[in-house]
Amino acid sequence: MPQLIDAFARKFYYLRLSITDVCNFRCTYCLPDGYKPGALGNKSFLSLDEIRRISRAFASLGTEKVRLTGGEPTLRRDFTDIIAAVRENPEIRTLAVTTNGYRLARDVAAWRDAGLTAINVSVDSLDARQFYAITGEDKFTQVMAGIDAAFEAGFEKIKVNTVLMRGVNDTSLNSFLNWIKHRPIQMRFIELMQTGEGGGLFQRHHVSGEVIREQLLRQGWQLQARARSDGPAQVFSHPDYLGEVGLIMPYEKDFCASCNRLRVSAIGNLHLCLFGESGIPLRDLLADDGQLDDLQMRIQGGLRGKRETHFLHQGDSGITQNLSFIGG
Repeated sequence: MPQLIDAFARKFYYLRLSITDVCNFRCTYCLPDGYKPGALGNKSFLSLDEIRRISRAFASLGTEKVRLTGGEPTLRRDFTDIIAAVRENPEIRTLAVTTNGYRLARDVAAWRDAGLTAINVSVDSLDARQFYAITGEDKFTQVMAGIDAAFEAGFEKIKVNTVLMRGVNDTSLNSFLNWIKHRPIQMRFIELMQTGEGGGLFQRHHVSGEVIREQLLRQGWQLQARARSDGPAQVFSHPDYLGEVGLIMPYEKDFCASCNRLRVSAIGNLHLCLFGESGIPLRDLLADDGQLDDLQMRIQGGLRGKRETHFLHQGDSGITQNLSFIGG
């Protein structure tokens, strides 16, 4: 099978596929004013057939893992059909979703039946009042019930994403650790990033994941080996805990050295870096099944332009406005 390899010998097994930009939460670090429709002009989101063709092309190029993202991907009425379409490809072993958990309790069993294999849920606080203050939605109880429903539907492990913020939740590590002591949850702390116009927020609340890592190591947590299609998290386990801890630190030196992910936006542009500004259009090659060879060639050709590193240290986060983009 052909394999996607860039000029720095990095191999790409993992596709993050955005299927909508719409989100119904108003998280302070992402969409504090809520989603604003019309930003895409007249461009519509990828159709079910276009998603089917994209997943087929990437599967034939060695992709083993696809993560459906947004916005909030589960807001799409055809979300269950999208899962089934991606799972038509036997080469794709892992099909995951990153969600705010809004519809988990209602629909997770159907998603499991359609072929979803992994779930990441964004939960920035275990305190209902603080959860509401961060997300703008009084849905904490509903999201917690959704996580329970996912376990009942047969998911053996759930990943929970938390954006780490100084003065907000950075002192809650012990509460999170107590929560996962007897639950098979991988608690993932994501460093706050400077995105869009959020420079002030970043200056006030950014805290390095190194603080959490040092605390974990002092408490006997041990770093685990990383599989080739895993996301960027440094994962730690402890013999006394059923759960795990993952740290995602995009500002750390050599963060990009192990990059194995590409992204396709909700309007069909290939982004070689999750923080990249410009994208390579794919949509003109998604009209019918006969364009598969040309689609594969454009994806492979585009990869030659992938840069060695991102430019977050210079304050350049590209089009990334939503931290779910990096919480793989």
